[in-house]
Amino acid sequence: MTKLTQIILRSALGSMLLAGGAALLCNPAFAQSAEKGREAFARNGCWQCHGYQGQGGAAGLKLAPDPKPLVYFEAFIRNSNGPMPPYSEKILPKQDLADIHAYLSSIAKTPDYKTIPLLNQ
Repeated sequence: MTKLTQIILRSALGSMLLAGGAALLCNPAFAQSAEKGREAFARNGCWQCHGYQGQGGAAGLKLAPDPKPLVYFEAFIRNSNGPMPPYSEKILPKQDLADIHAYLSSIAKTPDYKTIPLLNQ
């Protein structure tokens, strides 16, 4: 990520927080649904680069488990200028974005290989 991209993302994130972006987390109108998020993740083609479970791939970064906070996630998706195109609210509404975040947050971590008996023989 270039220095200019970092500055733009920080500025966008700060603006979103000041403008009430944090309200997205608390607003009942944006109740998040992991099931709807899974559908939106597939419908919007996120899986093509990030894998069906957000595990990452050749073209996209790992998103799950433990995605970045929703406000950061939205700022990046709306203002990306790297290999991933930016998604405006017209293309990816806030509700879908919140649901996608809920879906990525719902994905369980893979177990530590040391806890799998067969792998420790």
